[in-house]
Amino acid sequence: QVQLVESGGASVQAGGSLRLSCADSRYTSSSNCMGWFRQAPGKEREAVAAIYSDVRTYYSDSVKGRFTISRDNAKKTVYLQMNSLKPEDTAMYYCAAGCKSGGSWPRTQEYEYNAWGQGTQVTVSS
Repeated sequence: QVQLVESGGASVQAGGSLRLSCADSRYTSSSNCMGWFRQAPGKEREAVAAIYSDVRTYYSDSVKGRFTISRDNAKKTVYLQMNSLKPEDTAMYYCAAGCKSGGSWPRTQEYEYNAWGQGTQVTVSS
């Protein structure tokens, strides 16, 4: 049963913007904790941004000031607004939901999340 579905990936030129969406079909209390990860070819998956309820957010140093994570609880959707895109932002972007208990903020490790989407490709050309 698919829980998370990402969309919004595309090919853009450097300096452009994209907004990724992650729809959570089984929105529960654990969906308060969600994150965006990315994986470039030949590289490990890395956390890009995360959000807990509407009060805590996290951004990696590489995207801070350019990306914004937000959520619309009524639509059961989390967004990643990406501005000033760079070629190094090229990757498959994954949505993750449901932080496991016992951890502390920020949740930046893959094992800390219970559910994952299938990914959406972002390609930034120079």
